[in-house]
Amino acid sequence: MMVSSVPRRVTYRDPLNIAIVKNVITVVLCIAIIYVNGTLLHTFKKHEVFNTNPRYILYIHLVINDILLLIMFTLLQVLSYAIFTLHVPFCIILLVIAVISSLNTPLTLAVMAVECYVAICFPLQHSQICTVKNVTVVITVIWVLSSLSILPDLFTILATESRDFFHSRVFCLWKTTFRPPELEKKRDISNIVFLVIVWLILVYTYFRILFAAQAAAANARKARNTVLLHGFQLLLCMLNYVYDLLLNGLTSLFPKGVLTIRYTVSILIHVLPRIISPVVYGIRDKMFRKYLKKYLFHTKNANAFVHR
Repeated sequence: MMVSSVPRRVTYRDPLNIAIVKNVITVVLCIAIIYVNGTLLHTFKKHEVFNTNPRYILYIHLVINDILLLIMFTLLQVLSYAIFTLHVPFCIILLVIAVISSLNTPLTLAVMAVECYVAICFPLQHSQICTVKNVTVVITVIWVLSSLSILPDLFTILATESRDFFHSRVFCLWKTTFRPPELEKKRDISNIVFLVIVWLILVYTYFRILFAAQAAAANARKARNTVLLHGFQLLLCMLNYVYDLLLNGLTSLFPKGVLTIRYTVSILIHVLPRIISPVVYGIRDKMFRKYLKKYLFHTKNANAFVHR
């Protein structure tokens, strides 16, 4: 009788009390950020001044992607602890939505930086270039590019995996679902391409706005600071591209802490960068802050009236 030489995958699980604490932290943190972003989305939808402004349309697209990513992250986190393994098709759906949302974020930040650059360096052409129609086309292109980066992975597993695999259950990670080794190389290459293109755009627009800011124009200085915040947010988001490398490096150094490392790195890379979006526009932007205060004040008064 032949014995399989394939090594068994070692499975690690947290004790119940640790699992509960991690899930409570994840759920509370993600719900808090989703609530704030949902408030911003509601404010955007309620006022036409935002619906007709390309800058705010791009921003709300960023917020929607953040909400999608946080929902997927919370689902994957809680389900991985509650039932441990998921059916492969369901896992694929969650992972695809999460990855597309994650890829959309840096591309949207790059487009927002370009919009700031056009507004400062080409103010007379800004209204002709940055229209609602053009922004809608750009957002469509962003989704198409992000989707196209994943389609080869889907086609590969559909062509190479057996039918039994799609009827099985796995611990829902990208590497346990999209298993062919060539997909990892392809993902690394596509991530590097995204990284280089987006950073080139961001650095170019920042320095062009920086030169314009030397004229001491208040709008130019504000745009420079906004692009700088985009850069910081982008830096945090780009950590997603080195997630596997960072995780493998830390777990090789601290093999006993693999579960803590995986959880901590996931929170730092997938959740915390989503806090910056409400800060950039929800707090810094005067117009958004004005309407947001009106909404919050109206809600507070309505609740006070109900409880009388």
